[in-house]
Amino acid sequence: MSDSPEVLTTARQRATTAGLPYAGALTPAEAWVLLQSDPRCRLVDVRSRAEWEFVGRVPGALEIEWKSWPGMVPNAGFVDALREAVGGIEAPRLLFLCRSGARSHDAAVAASAAGLGECFNVLEGFEGDRDALQHRNTIGGWRSAGLPWTQG
Repeated sequence: MSDSPEVLTTARQRATTAGLPYAGALTPAEAWVLLQSDPRCRLVDVRSRAEWEFVGRVPGALEIEWKSWPGMVPNAGFVDALREAVGGIEAPRLLFLCRSGARSHDAAVAASAAGLGECFNVLEGFEGDRDALQHRNTIGGWRSAGLPWTQG
């Protein structure tokens, strides 16, 4: 399996340009390329359990809530749960996904600060931005890109 250097270069350039405190930022399609080509990569879905159940899941993703519904209460055990989930992977590349890219940014910051591997945020998230009618899943995002997902 190849390492997809072009994707990594682009993701790292985005991080440098934006002054991000983690390795890089990926589009959903770029994240999929890395997941298919690099056995050290893990997709970490940081959405809430309610989102996994009612909106959809990404097969094979590590599911660790950043915030829990209702109330979007921060998960104080996030870093420990992530450390346990990726403990057996040498030099992991962690790709963080949420609904739109905001919580996954925060999770990437925390994981990077904890030294848990090379961390990337998946831009656009699972559902992407809202369209003119305030609907999601039509502009950007994992689902809109046609990448693997299942309902409930």
